[in-house]
Amino acid sequence: MSARIPVILVDDHSVVREGLRAVLEEEGDLDVVADFANARDAIAAVAALRPRVAVLDLKMPDSDPVQNIRGLRAAWPALEILVFTSFAEDSLVRDVLAAGATGYLLKDALSSDLVAAVRQVAAGVPWLHSTVQRQLVARLRAPGDDGVALTARELSVLRLIAQGLSNKAIARELSLTEGTVKGYVSQILQKMGINDRTQAAMIAVRKGLVRP
Repeated sequence: MSARIPVILVDDHSVVREGLRAVLEEEGDLDVVADFANARDAIAAVAALRPRVAVLDLKMPDSDPVQNIRGLRAAWPALEILVFTSFAEDSLVRDVLAAGATGYLLKDALSSDLVAAVRQVAAGVPWLHSTVQRQLVARLRAPGDDGVALTARELSVLRLIAQGLSNKAIARELSLTEGTVKGYVSQILQKMGINDRTQAAMIAVRKGLVRP
């Protein structure tokens, strides 16, 4: 049996933490090792707990979301952060992804989406709620923003390119064939009007699609 994925919960509402714990602990591979009502306590404890994933609420009293993410990752660099929030403002999404969050899930998501997001983020693979994906697509389509229009799947491939993954590794992460991934890469480069993956990765970082 493979090792369980240790998870911490950070949310100022106890009922939310209880609900998250109930959903996640129904899964045999997920283990909620602690929960916290504020980021300060989570940051102080995270190195001792050594979790793989933090499910983090953004808007908590007297708390800055970007600093919370940076603080958690500084205290325990192996941590992957799944933002779990009711808010999807474009600027907030950009800021938290740039700060180091790996996933962004809205609280209207199904419990199955929460479980899938935790597993994917634990593997270091970005997970974005469909609403957030649409916002990122809109950003890439916006006038004056290089005129690039990528689909949600192409954005997923682009993020993995920017993380340095090969076509074979991307295919494994997204459950696609290597040939399909090659096709997506060609489409991305053509739409961006560039010739190589390095340029694509630099643009993805500049647009805030992946952490630098």
